[in-house]
Amino acid sequence: MPEDRLNALAEKAKDLIRKAQDSERLEAVRVEFLGRKGEISQVSKQMGKLAGEERARIGKMLNTVKRGLEEALEARKREFESGLLEARLESEWLDLTLPAPGTRPGSLHPLTKIQAEIEDLFVSMGFSVQSGPEVETEYHNFDALNMPADHPARDMQDTFWLEGGNVLRTHTSPVQVRGMKRLGAPLRMIAPGRVFRNEEVDASHEHTFYQLEGMMIDRNVSIGNLVYFMKTLLSSIFHRDVTVRLRPGYFPFVEPGFELDIHCLICDGEGCPVCKQSGWVELLPCGLVHPNVLRMGGIDPEEWNGFAFGLGLTRLVMMRYGIDDIRLLQSGDLRFLTQF
Repeated sequence: MPEDRLNALAEKAKDLIRKAQDSERLEAVRVEFLGRKGEISQVSKQMGKLAGEERARIGKMLNTVKRGLEEALEARKREFESGLLEARLESEWLDLTLPAPGTRPGSLHPLTKIQAEIEDLFVSMGFSVQSGPEVETEYHNFDALNMPADHPARDMQDTFWLEGGNVLRTHTSPVQVRGMKRLGAPLRMIAPGRVFRNEEVDASHEHTFYQLEGMMIDRNVSIGNLVYFMKTLLSSIFHRDVTVRLRPGYFPFVEPGFELDIHCLICDGEGCPVCKQSGWVELLPCGLVHPNVLRMGGIDPEEWNGFAFGLGLTRLVMMRYGIDDIRLLQSGDLRFLTQF
């Protein structure tokens, strides 16, 4: 009989509604009984087979059962919402009578800390700290550094080109040119700052990172002077002797040019993503300033010479603190930054 089936479905549905422990299960009960293909809908589809009086009676009973189940579902739903609200109020409860916790101290970014240490070191050795624009002219970023338009060395740097022939500077070397023109010789200067390369980002490469350029111009400057200052820098930063190697390297703005590599302090030379499994990290491209660069800076190479270096400040920070992913430094993640 239809009445018996409806009564049985109603009791079953109400029992399942009472037992539902979450909103997801409650929705499943609703679909099972009141959904378009649910149990109650199947009874409704049989109405056409009933005689007139019986159809009216069963139809009325069907509507009563539907309303009853909908009310039971809504009541159970309110119970869940009430419970969630109570839990939220409990978790977010705040005693406004308690005294304020006070100012939470901040901290310097590790890049800022190391940059300040290096600046203090070089200032103590008679160097000045110079700065320059991050949006540079093509002339200062390339031409004045012995890289004219047809020079293959331009392909060594993946450049962000801007309108009007300007670029996001690919290195801090343009500050050397501006420093030579403004200060003349003799000259001792460093230039820390942010630079940009259009590179794929991974554990050891970023499109935005920091360098520190250095230059000394005087009479009779030698490679020995260069090595002395580099060793002084590294021993000051790492507070110990660091294994380095000097190997020939090509850079258009120095001649001769060198790569000064540091023994990887992340893996102790065993090989890791930071050192590309080699055990060494390229840290200090350096060399004696090319005569053409001196001329571009308004200095006579027949009277003066000097050395220059470009320090990977971001990589130096990674070595100092044992950071194995360069992306953490620009992430803005407070869990990372509060460690410093």
